[in-house]
Amino acid sequence: MEIKAIQKFVRMSPKKLRVVTYMIKNLKPIKAIEILPHIEKKAAEPLIKVIKTAIANAKQKKVSENDLVFKEIQINEGPRLKRWRAGARGLVKPYKRRMSHIRVVLETREPEPIKESREKLIAQKAQDKIEKEQKDEKKEGRGGKSPSE
Repeated sequence: MEIKAIQKFVRMSPKKLRVVTYMIKNLKPIKAIEILPHIEKKAAEPLIKVIKTAIANAKQKKVSENDLVFKEIQINEGPRLKRWRAGARGLVKPYKRRMSHIRVVLETREPEPIKESREKLIAQKAQDKIEKEQKDEKKEGRGGKSPSE
């Protein structure tokens, strides 16, 4: 199940937001909320709000917050505000105030059958190894020379 939260028109450059996004994309959302306030970037604040909104949306759908993982975090460009600053000799120096759109998609983590079958395979190999060692010990005891000779 996918849970989405979108925040549009955040008055911050997408470049600044992406730096913080790269730090948290491999974490669980709960862990990301704990870590983001300690990152010394202003871009962490809007990300915290969007992640909290996504978790609240998951609670509305009766999904446990411990089962959630990030599927994607997108930082897209929004519109730009064109501004000017006074320059030398009465000239105008234009610049752009950039905006961002933040999109967070969470999904529920389902149990992976691959891991279960892998664990069974490892246990089976260990059992086969023990049986082989027991057979080798029996063979040495019957037909081979005794260690005391």
